[in-house]
Amino acid sequence: MLVASLYAYAFLSEFILLYPVYALLFTDTGLSLAQVSSLFAIWSVTGLLLEIPSGAWADAVSRRLLLCLGPLLSGLGFALWVLFPSYWAFAAGFVLWGTGETLVSGSYEALAYEELDHRGEADRYATVIGRATAAGLIATAAAMALAVPVFAAGGHPAVAAASVAACVLCAATALTLPEHRVRTEAPSYLAVLREGVARTRADRRVTHAVLLVAFVVAVWGGLEEYVPYLALEAGVPKAAVPLLVLLVTLGVAAGGMLAGPAERLPPRAYGLLLGLAALALVAGALSRHVVGFVLVALAFGAFQLAGVLADVRLQNRISGPARATVTSVAGLGTNVVTLGTYGAYGGLSTHASNGTTFALLALPYLIIALFTARAPR
Repeated sequence: MLVASLYAYAFLSEFILLYPVYALLFTDTGLSLAQVSSLFAIWSVTGLLLEIPSGAWADAVSRRLLLCLGPLLSGLGFALWVLFPSYWAFAAGFVLWGTGETLVSGSYEALAYEELDHRGEADRYATVIGRATAAGLIATAAAMALAVPVFAAGGHPAVAAASVAACVLCAATALTLPEHRVRTEAPSYLAVLREGVARTRADRRVTHAVLLVAFVVAVWGGLEEYVPYLALEAGVPKAAVPLLVLLVTLGVAAGGMLAGPAERLPPRAYGLLLGLAALALVAGALSRHVVGFVLVALAFGAFQLAGVLADVRLQNRISGPARATVTSVAGLGTNVVTLGTYGAYGGLSTHASNGTTFALLALPYLIIALFTARAPR
């Protein structure tokens, strides 16, 4: 039941038909590009401010409770958008959505690892979390495919209703997750928060794992948003761009599925994986040909695999009651590096092509590869 519920939760959390079309809702409401950008900023700031506090709350209270509340808040935000379409309703919706995401971030990984460990199956974490990630990506692809006919049939209300329903089902799935946490006394919120932050700073092995998660996950995650622009620059017809985006998504999903067999990669092999992925991304981005997107898909799949393995390394190094808090510190680092990637892409793209910008932003992975390859086993 545990593993099946984790997979179902990962799928439903990403099966949001509103994702591909909410920009149309903003346009139909008359929002300017500046207003839309400010909404994205509100969303990002919400995540930055609440990432670590929500992790500490999960450790102090209940991870299952937060996994239930998270999608309910997101669903409420989506409902606000359609029921009261206006700038301030959109802003409130983004705050609710961002809050919901932070409640899930850290809580999901911590509950999955500790429940598997409770069963004596902690060595399955890489396989489970990799497949859960793939389930979420498959859900995203399915939502993109279904959004078109549902939107054509019922417009924004129809896709919003389907999205809210998915959120409610996701919250209900959270209630089926077990949570075995035996304590003589419940720690206070501030005590857990202090312990989690202190452990991240004091234990160099945990610090290194947090930094690895942040940089490995964030850079390619930020670049993924610009794949359509890379496709258009390569001369791909607009109608075919979604197919190349789907190709890249499938590559990422395949990377997640390989996490179990690759869990015990030694440091040199892990560094080699990152280095080859970076070179594949450079070659694919600079090819200016549709075939290059096969290399981009392979690179992103390898980065996804490396990100899952980095999370496995982090979870194996965390001890004590502040697991979700430490994981949320990694989540905060990921958010910060992602914002930095967006800023770097914006700055570089004013002076270089999209292909060149992709290639330049792939170079940090070569540096990470060198450091990880030299790390002790």
